[in-house]
Amino acid sequence: MKFHNRADGGRHLAARLRAYANQPDVIVLALPRGGVPVAFEVAQVLNAPLDVFLVRKIGVPFHPELAMGAIAEGGVRVLNRQIIDETHIAPSTIDQIVAREGIELERRSRMYRGGRELPPLKGRTIILVDDGLATGATMEAAVRALRQLADGKIIVAAPVGAADTCQRLHRIADEVICAFVPESFTAVGLWYERFEETTDDEVRHLLALAGGQRATAEVAIYRAPP
Repeated sequence: MKFHNRADGGRHLAARLRAYANQPDVIVLALPRGGVPVAFEVAQVLNAPLDVFLVRKIGVPFHPELAMGAIAEGGVRVLNRQIIDETHIAPSTIDQIVAREGIELERRSRMYRGGRELPPLKGRTIILVDDGLATGATMEAAVRALRQLADGKIIVAAPVGAADTCQRLHRIADEVICAFVPESFTAVGLWYERFEETTDDEVRHLLALAGGQRATAEVAIYRAPP
């Protein structure tokens, strides 16, 4: 099974989430950038508001894919003390990485929201969407950060995911929904016919569409207006 593009993946995923359609407490949050085209389709089908949730993984310096923590909007900082102790990362090094990633977090917040605050999350059912779950490190960081900002149900959702990653995320999320869980995963991009990088302009365009009007599922490949 392959999805044509992220929008197609989003429509397949939305079919698995229809139980949450037209519920006033539901909000769809996307992990930028690749999760936004997927989440846009989900939000349209569910008739739910769409926003982004900005999180930056804090990777071990000599092994960036290994997350020793994360920072997220709302001033959330999550650190994995076990990994920090095992890798002997100095507090000063952690502070340097957090500061660097914080600059990027603020840049994306200004770019995607234009100064708008993260919507209130207390009492909401959150559907947290990405375009795929490989290692799941960023998604795990996002869930742990959201636990400090929200008190409702958190649902992790993606069109495709590695089986072991989905199982691990079940331990921290209330529900994990993947439209497709292949026996041999390898990489997210292999399960899409088209997997071009999602641009900042596309993210802004989709957020504007979701916030300003009900769009059809066939918005012209999500190119930002000139």
